[in-house]
Amino acid sequence: QVQLVESGGGLVQVGGSLRLSCAGSGRTVINYAMGWFRQAPGKEREFVAAITRSGASTYHADSVKGRFTISKDSAKNTMYLQMNSLLPEDTAVYYCAADPRRGPLLLRVYDYDYWGQGTQVTVSS
Repeated sequence: QVQLVESGGGLVQVGGSLRLSCAGSGRTVINYAMGWFRQAPGKEREFVAAITRSGASTYHADSVKGRFTISKDSAKNTMYLQMNSLLPEDTAVYYCAADPRRGPLLLRVYDYDYWGQGTQVTVSS
């Protein structure tokens, strides 16, 4: 059974930085197509960033491009989301996701089979 566990969320001021981690267990999920999504209160879950199985290619939503960076560490079976220059509108629960079959870059919620439980990111002004 595949499990994804996010960590690294918290409270940060505008302009600050956080690094989210998504650790996989049960399978070598790092070899899957993976992504980050977020969901603010009262809103639908939205795409943030995606990375291919190999980690060679990435794609970021326009709203985070230039501020957030998705990456993988195969040795640690862990995916990361480095978030810089945070804004109040980045406040949300952040989820990591993985899929063993589809690819290369998955941008939609229903593309993914496996999800983490989420980690809260709050940006205060």
